[in-house]
Amino acid sequence: MDKDPKNQELAINTNLDTTPILYTDNILMDTNEDGVVLNIGQRLGPTNQLRIVSRVGMSRVHAKKFLTELSKLLAVTEGQLQTGEKKRN
Repeated sequence: MDKDPKNQELAINTNLDTTPILYTDNILMDTNEDGVVLNIGQRLGPTNQLRIVSRVGMSRVHAKKFLTELSKLLAVTEGQLQTGEKKRN
């Protein structure tokens, strides 16, 4: 058994009643030498108004890891969307 916590699987629990999925059609990004802040928003109908529904901050290191993993996920699922078949690991 691997005792290094970095190599152990993580059990994730989500309370679906208190953790909604927030839809976004706009993301405003700010950065400085310390980190990145994502202001995640929804446009309010046919107006020029935007409501921020969530704000996420992270270090620059974490933002780079996030970008790498999101790019991998989108590349894998793009193939699934085009073929209709899931890739097997």
